[in-house]
Formats: sequence, C-alpha cells, structure tokens
Amino acid sequence: MSDISAEALRARIDQHLIYTLGKDKPHASIYDWRMAVSYTIRDLIVEPWFAATRRTYEAQGKRVYYLSMEFLIGRILEDAMINLGLHDTIAAVLMDEGITLDDVIENEPDAALGNGGLGRLAACFLESMSTLGCPGFGYGIRYEHGLFRQRFEGGQQVETPEDWLNQTHPWEFERPEARYTIPFKGHVGDDGHWHPAETVLARAYDTPVVGWQGEWANTLRLWGAHPTELFDLERFNSGDHTAAAAPEALARTLSRVLYPEDATDSGKELRLKQEFFLTSAALQDILRRFRSEYDDMSLLPDKVAIQMNDTHPAIAGPELIRLLTDEHGLGWDVAKDLAQRCLNYTNHTLLPEALEQWSTWLMGRVLPRHMQIIERIDRDHQAATGCAPEQKIVHQDQVRMGILAFVMASHVNGVSALHTDLMRSTVFAQLHAHYPDRIINQTNGVTPRRWLRLANPGLSAVITDAIGPGWERDLDRLQGLRQYENDPAVIDAVRLAKRANKVAFSNWTARQLGVDIDPDAMFDVQIKRIHEYKRQLLNVFETVARWHAIRTNPDANWTPRVKIFGGKAAPGYFTAKTIIRLINDIAVVINNDPAMRGRLKVVYPANYNVSMAQRLIPAADLSEQISTAGKEASGTGNMKFTMNGALTIGTLDGANVEIRDHVGADNFFLFGMTAAEVQKRYQMPRHARSAILESQQLQDVLQIVAEGHFNANEPGRYHGLVYATWNHDPFLVASDYDSYESSQRDVDAAFADQAQWHQTALRNIAGAGYFSSDRTIRGYMDDIWKAKRLGNDKP
Repeated sequence: MSDISAEALRARIDQHLIYTLGKDKPHASIYDWRMAVSYTIRDLIVEPWFAATRRTYEAQGKRVYYLSMEFLIGRILEDAMINLGLHDTIAAVLMDEGITLDDVIENEPDAALGNGGLGRLAACFLESMSTLGCPGFGYGIRYEHGLFRQRFEGGQQVETPEDWLNQTHPWEFERPEARYTIPFKGHVGDDGHWHPAETVLARAYDTPVVGWQGEWANTLRLWGAHPTELFDLERFNSGDHTAAAAPEALARTLSRVLYPEDATDSGKELRLKQEFFLTSAALQDILRRFRSEYDDMSLLPDKVAIQMNDTHPAIAGPELIRLLTDEHGLGWDVAKDLAQRCLNYTNHTLLPEALEQWSTWLMGRVLPRHMQIIERIDRDHQAATGCAPEQKIVHQDQVRMGILAFVMASHVNGVSALHTDLMRSTVFAQLHAHYPDRIINQTNGVTPRRWLRLANPGLSAVITDAIGPGWERDLDRLQGLRQYENDPAVIDAVRLAKRANKVAFSNWTARQLGVDIDPDAMFDVQIKRIHEYKRQLLNVFETVARWHAIRTNPDANWTPRVKIFGGKAAPGYFTAKTIIRLINDIAVVINNDPAMRGRLKVVYPANYNVSMAQRLIPAADLSEQISTAGKEASGTGNMKFTMNGALTIGTLDGANVEIRDHVGADNFFLFGMTAAEVQKRYQMPRHARSAILESQQLQDVLQIVAEGHFNANEPGRYHGLVYATWNHDPFLVASDYDSYESSQRDVDAAFADQAQWHQTALRNIAGAGYFSSDRTIRGYMDDIWKAKRLGNDKP
C-alpha cells in the first residue's frame, strides 16, 4: 500500500475535498482537510477489507466474533496511515498545501466508546486479528455520547456528555439492511412462546479495522438503536406529543451512554437492556451469516467462535439457546451443546462487585424467556456437578453472570498468569474442580503499531536503527536491543528520544493547562481508572510526605519530580471522586508553594483518553503500577509504559509479575505484599491501625490531610477518607505504605544516575516483546478459538 504515489494521494484528497465535502481549497477548514484525508485513507482500506471478506467466504474459514461493551479505539486516522505506510507521504502532500498533518490529526475527536483497559484491549485485539489475518468481527454499541467527558470545577469531577458524533464520523458505513428486532419484557405463554411488550431495532454501522501494511482488514460492527415504530401518529395528533415519541426515546436511550449510572432501578434496567441489545443483535447477525453459507446447524462450532469480553455479554448463553430453540427449532440438549461449544469467556476481575449480578425480579421482568432458560441451565449445572449453593447460577434471588458465563463457555481465560491462578484457587475454585480443563491463561498484550510506532516515532527510529525494520510485526525482535545495553551511543539515543517526548508533553501542558513543568524532572505517572484498589491514594499519601519533607529540609538533594495523574471515576463512586478532589486540592497547594519550585509539582489533566495517553506514555520516566496484589487482573498500561522505556514501581500484581520476569528483577522497583501475604493480612484484626502506628511518616501524612492543610476553606472535607484509612483500609494502603515509600527513595537514587537510568530503560524496552497483542491473539487462535489465519501473516 505504501507504493501509492504522492500525486495519486493528492488527487484523491482534492476529489474528496471538492466532491464529497463541497469545498474549494481557499475556503477549506482544518475539519475539511481532515475529512478529505480520512475519506482518502478509508477508500484505500476498503480494497483489503473486501478482499478479506471474499477470502473468508472462499475458504469457508472459521470466524471469530468478539463481543464487548467497550471498544476504546481512539483516533483512527493516524493509526490507519501508520498501518498503510502512508504517514510521511500524506504529511508531505499536506505540507505542500500549507497544512500540517499534526493539526489535521488533532482535529479528530476520540471515539467515546470505552472507559479504560477493557475497551482498549478490545481495540488492540481487533487490530492484531487484522495484522494476523484472522477473520473476525468486533461487536459493540455505537454510543451517541459514550463515556462522559470529565472536567474539574473546584477540584471536583464534573461529568458532561461526550459529543464525538456531533460531527460526521467518516470511518463508518451505515448498513440499514443489517438490522434486527430486539425484544424486551412481555410474557411467555404456556406454549413457551415469548410475547414481548417492547421492541427496538438494532442497525449496523461498520468500521473497517486494517492491520499492519494493509494486507487484511476486519470489521468493527457497532449497533445503533432505532425505534421499530418512529412515533404514534394518533397520539401525536391528539396532543399527547411526549407519549407519541416514547418508542424513539426508548431506542435512543439504549445507545446513548456507556455504563449509565445504575444506583436506581431504572438505571439497572437500562444497563441490562443495553447488554442484551448488544448480545442479541450480534448473535442474530452471526446466525444470519452462518445460515447464508451452511444448512447444517451442527457445523456452528466449527465455523463460529464467540468471545465474551467480561460478563457484560454473558446473556449470550441463554440468548443463543433461545434463538436456536425458539427460532431455529432445535431441541434443548442440542442447542445448549452448540452454544457451549461456540462461546468463550474472558474474566477480567476477581472483585465481587465487578462480577455482575441481576436480581431475578429484574431479569424476569425485562427478559422473561431468558429467566426460564437460565433456571433450566442452572438445573442442568447442579445435576451435572452437585455444586454447592454458592456455585449456583441463581442464588439468593440473584442471577450471577460470572457463573453463568463460566458454565456456558467452552473456555474461560484469565488475562495474566497470576490472575488465572487466582481464578482457579479463589472465585471459581469449585467450578474449576468440576471442569479442570476449562480455565486457561492468555496474558494480555497491546498493539505495538499504535503504542510504540505511532505514539513514539523518536524511539521507534532508534529501535529501527539498532535492529532493523520489521519489529512492528514481530515484537520479540526487541530482544536484539540487549546487545546494545552497554553501547553509550544507543543509550544516549534512547535518552534523547525520551527527552524530546518530555519537552513535547511539557509544551502541551503549558498550552492546555497553563502549567509549566520541567522536562528534566522525573515524570512520575499514574494514569488509570480512579478506583480504591488501584491505590491512587497510596501515591497521594507519598506525595504529601514528599511535600512535607521538602518543606522541612528544603536544602537536601531532592530529585525533581512531576507527579502526573490521569483518569475518571464512575459518577456514583463517592470515594473515588473524593480522591480526585484531594489530588486537585494538593496540586493547588504544592504548585503554589515557593519551596517546591524545581523540586515537586502535581499535574492532573482532565478527561484522560487514548490521545492523551499517546502523548503522556512516551514521556513517562516512572510508571506507577501499585494496585493491591491479587486485585488487578492484568493491566495493559503497564505494558505500554514498559515498551516506551519507563521504569516500573509496582507490586507483584497482574501482569506486573510477568513484566518483571521479562525485563529482569533488577530493572523493576518492587514493593509491597504478595497476593498470599495480602490474604493473611486481611485476617489480622485492626490491620490498618497497626500499620499506621508502626509508621510515623504515615501518621504525619494522615494528620496533615485531616487538619485540612489542602482545603482550609472546608477543613473537614477529608475526615471520612482519613477515618476509613485508619479503621477499614480494604485495599491495604497503610500496610504497604512504608514499603512503597522506601522503594520511592530507591527510585530517587536511581534517577540521579542518568546513564544508568536510561540503560535500565533500554533493558525494559528489550524485554517488552512478549507483551504484543499479536502474541496474545495467536494464543487465543490456537488454544481457544481453533481459528486459522487466512491472511499473509509473517511472524
């Protein structure tokens, strides 16, 4: 694809500018140029996209269907140009017109289709499936507003709607012919026939996802909800305008917001409806495609692999059985067997509150036929296993979706070695005893095309100069950098690439935030969803201790640090939102304290998203991966930081364990308890108080926060947070504090020796090859999906 000439690209861009957008060059805005370039690149993707579809039909290949409530795809234009090998050519064409490619790229909004790691993983997986030539579809929801846009008012998080679809989305193709009726509520007759009371239409919007070098493209199919009947004309004419528009309002609500607040019964109902809407539309589409090729339903597991990304699509088991029995006339046993052989389940958490449960009342009211099917699946499950009550699908008037997904899947995979072991020994221990071969591991990965080649062109050039081209497709080749770990020229090139990224990020913070930061200071970064188990609070307390120590002894040899936070809290998560406010309050005090100049600064840009991550991760010196051991399933941010040359301070949690193994224990700042030690600590009465009483520094920090040094206008603002740390501390912040603070002193000492620091960074980059999502997808294809590559994969 990279052999297309600049002249040909210029002609295509000009054509779209004039005939698609109706603009001539003198009057074209940056938006117009961005749209013209996007349509040009999209045109070039269509050919491999169609070719991949034809190849799959001709080969009668097995397709993979990835069901996920989130696809955090980020900006598409630059990623597509990188994969097609056209980035530099497009830049030159635009430069001739007096337009900079950076301005064009910055004009593209992030698609607001995800929250964090779950959705970003799904996006990486789709790109890797295309790079490997694995035929597949991603299925999600086309959220009008998606996850909220975050801003800060008085340090507090304020949520406003995302507006990414207020502009035309140039990457998608609407498929009005691909639409399915999605039923809700009503009743089930004595004959077993479901009579729904509400219906909506799911309509398909397809986005091609192109792989490296443009050799294969798969489809991200997002479902938009539309009314089955636009509005009730009779009611409208009678003056009841609100009731007349009720069908449209129901439909738009379904595909409007990602993760609606579910503290109310109506919020819970909406979220369950969203999950069923996605799942039913996807399964109807899968069966329609299968039936267009095959008459024998027994071939379904040979041609279809369905991956449930977390418990959100766990209703797929009952829905696939319903479609096979009620719509296609199969018997129960056959339908259930086919469904189980097609379905697979990725577990992403061991936290009980994140393993979804729905009340039997809600499930029975919204999906009455499925409640019947779930109860029958549960009876079969109990008869086959003799399981204890706590391992039933329906227990204490709750439908437990994690257990339902496990029972209805042929494979259940964890996302890091530690997480998978913990699944076997904790949350699914009894089920594992009954199905010992069902749980397997597939450690997560990230695509090196976006997270290294695109996000960090300076470091990418250093890598190519050292080990040659082609590593983007075979990231294991990064091991070749090990031979340069004592080469001053290569180490210095890594240092210069890092500093250039830090200067670029410093310039961005000055423009966007009005905050000046020193690119020679250590950029200490924690960017992830704000949650107690991820322990932003541990980082905050160490920041307060550092501030206090600098004020006490300002003439000491302090390592300059910029503490950078990023992430959103769920709208109803009070404690997480309190932590956000505390970070912002601390930032105001520290950043205006003259004693901190050149020593410490705190930065918290609002509305963290993929585009911000692409700026920040390449600029980071230190990666904070400090969750309580045994709580983080994997993490993928930790992998992105590592391959971009940031050193990690972290616990033995999630994929940190494997990162440390691959980069070397001496190149990782380890602290804290192990997962086994965490469990023992929980058995200790008053563990938090005991840890605090043994740490004078932590006592001082809690006293400073409690006295309102960062919130003089409301001194009691954080009393609840301090009280909880003393008396509850469910994620052991106090118990790990001294170990964390000691490790941070080791970080300070290491950063003082810049040559050694960047040598260690090079070792981290060299050890990062294992964490490519290409490796992960190969594992899924071989061990779970049993799918063959049909594209030109060159591992």
